[in-house]
Amino acid sequence: MESRPITERITWLGGIDWHRRLFDALIPLPDGTSYNAYLVQGREKTALVDTADPRSAEMLLAQLTSVDRIDYIVAQHAEQDHSGLLPEVLARYPGAVVLATPKAIEMLVALLHLPAARIEAVEDEAVISLGDRTLRFLHAPWVHWPETMLTYVPEERVLFTGDFFGSHYATSELCVEGNEDVVTAAKRYYAEIMMPFRRPIERHLDRLRTVDVAMIAPSHGPIWDEPALILDAYRQWVTDAVRNLALVPFVSMHGSTAEMVQHLVDRLTAQGVMVQPFDLTVTDLGVLAMALVDAATVVMGSPTVLGGAHPQAAYAASLANALRPKTRYASVIGSYGWSGGAAKTLAALMPALRLEMLEPVETKGKPRDKDFAALNVLADAIVQRHQVDGLV
Repeated sequence: MESRPITERITWLGGIDWHRRLFDALIPLPDGTSYNAYLVQGREKTALVDTADPRSAEMLLAQLTSVDRIDYIVAQHAEQDHSGLLPEVLARYPGAVVLATPKAIEMLVALLHLPAARIEAVEDEAVISLGDRTLRFLHAPWVHWPETMLTYVPEERVLFTGDFFGSHYATSELCVEGNEDVVTAAKRYYAEIMMPFRRPIERHLDRLRTVDVAMIAPSHGPIWDEPALILDAYRQWVTDAVRNLALVPFVSMHGSTAEMVQHLVDRLTAQGVMVQPFDLTVTDLGVLAMALVDAATVVMGSPTVLGGAHPQAAYAASLANALRPKTRYASVIGSYGWSGGAAKTLAALMPALRLEMLEPVETKGKPRDKDFAALNVLADAIVQRHQVDGLV
């Protein structure tokens, strides 16, 4: 794949990974991804903003064959999908200096064995001239690692953002150009990767209000040529506002828990609460993560398996705990054979969630009238809280 101009002085480089289906041995990639690097050419000096994942080495190095000199390599983030090709690029350009936050230096040395002598720290708001183009560095810790930063070229009004505003979305289009599918992919990316850091992100979004941006160029996915599209979406996602939505991720081994889930779904729906059940045996967890961005309530459904929760329900609870959504209410429902325990196990797996845990409903075997009555009480409690919050 050839490099592609963005502006007169800025060029996209990197690779589009159409067929990758798993990221970090954890995150599903239904739409593939891209690894974006950017070349900024001033009258006097040239800078490469980020490199790429090692799996795109052949593409990036081929694109650089026509670039005689690179003075600076900006390492906005130490993770290997951004900085993994730094050793190869430094070997090709022996005069190049890596620019990174002070925190990033130790990470780059540890992760990539870079010689510290070739890395120069840049402070927040530091400015480096390339001649008739300028690089301005904005430290952005915890988006989503502690060492991250953004890079702004004021003469072009282009902001390079690393993972911030990214999307795992392979496309031949260089820019988003109003494509709503990319907004959905960006929401998934936010949910799976960025959501645990929504408070720092909120602060960085406030800071960006003073930056005049015409294009946002992330490290994954197409470029946002209409920045308001992604800026407005992020501002909504990071707020404390939730929707009148209850999620019910569940596993059912012999049908009893599924019967309880269906009763709860019907009861909530009848009272005006939007409900989205997820059968965890077939659910794309990325879709569940996206739903967690907005949901007011989560009710986990699981049978008890050997004194604890079903492993898939436990995994979903651990995922929710790691992602730390703004969900306000939670509960657990499920059945057991000879002894309960799933509710206690699942609640213990979500200590990081600052929410109100509503009374769980566990039934021995197939649910009876008293169990359905208890589910009605749970549904009514959810409806009442949604009403108090002005959601219904």
